[in-house]
Amino acid sequence: VLFRSHTRDRDVADSEDFVKSLREASGVWIDGGRQWRLADVYLGTRTQREIAAVVERGGVVGGSSAGATIIGSYLVRGAPEGNHIMMAKGHEEGFGLLKSAAIDQHVIARKRHLDLVPVIDAHPELLGFGIDEATAIVVQGNRLRVIGASQVLVHGRRVPSDPEKPYLTLKAGESFDLEKRQRD
Repeated sequence: VLFRSHTRDRDVADSEDFVKSLREASGVWIDGGRQWRLADVYLGTRTQREIAAVVERGGVVGGSSAGATIIGSYLVRGAPEGNHIMMAKGHEEGFGLLKSAAIDQHVIARKRHLDLVPVIDAHPELLGFGIDEATAIVVQGNRLRVIGASQVLVHGRRVPSDPEKPYLTLKAGESFDLEKRQRD
């Protein structure tokens, strides 16, 4: 059962009626858009709690663009003033489904290779995942696997980076150990 509802009304997102079908969902897809809108509507609501419950019972949560970014614990590009702002006071909290992580998107297509560097400098406990278009990360336990047509750039302290780049590049089929912070 896939949950396919959306609202821009925080009261609706926090209503029993809206989350009823989420309780039986085995999958949730979060579409793109603007990260701050997702955060403003869903953070701290019944909807957010029920999305987390889908994962806890073995279901899958995925998203594209802003929908992928909100899955991390730290929200990048969350400023209502524009998505060029990486760290926005008051809009830095994601859903936390991927703990200690910041997720950016369109990184190669939009030449955002280095955009996560200041985020990791300010928050060294985080791992930064720059996911390109037509690409995804699949996380099971402490293991992350890349699928799709492009690459994922991994930023973080103690992450062995590529020569001459402040990040590790993972291609489709490659995996990464989240606990050890290294290619698997």
